[in-house]
Amino acid sequence: MADTLTPSQRSERMSRVRARDTRPELAVRRVLHRSGYRYRLQGKDLPGRPDIVFRCRKKAIFVHGCFWHRHPGCALARMPKSRVEFWVTKLEGNRDRDLRNQAALIAMGWEFLVIWECEIGNTGAMEEKLRQFLGSTREVGGRVQVG
Repeated sequence: MADTLTPSQRSERMSRVRARDTRPELAVRRVLHRSGYRYRLQGKDLPGRPDIVFRCRKKAIFVHGCFWHRHPGCALARMPKSRVEFWVTKLEGNRDRDLRNQAALIAMGWEFLVIWECEIGNTGAMEEKLRQFLGSTREVGGRVQVG
């Protein structure tokens, strides 16, 4: 099946795809901040450049789009109908790269968590998942302590 958009229309549409500060990532960051966690963004020196990094805990969070990272069993991870060979290669390559980066993080002694785009809608479940991964926060002397 041929592409239904002209090359200039396709280019304009693809230019809107963001690599950082996406809506799902911002939603996760809001939940973390509201829960008292403090973090760093874009671990540039870590494999896969995790979206959210807790260096003192050696923990990283990836916020993955279901389409781009092939979330198994998710309706958002559907395959496009045009240029199927291109998309299969591209999206499977993304998934393979994710697995290599995750293995490299583990080899470095880091733990990681993947939050999928489709999980963002259920804030309570996402907050619980983050809390289980990171542990609790507590207030000491008017300041929030992680630990």
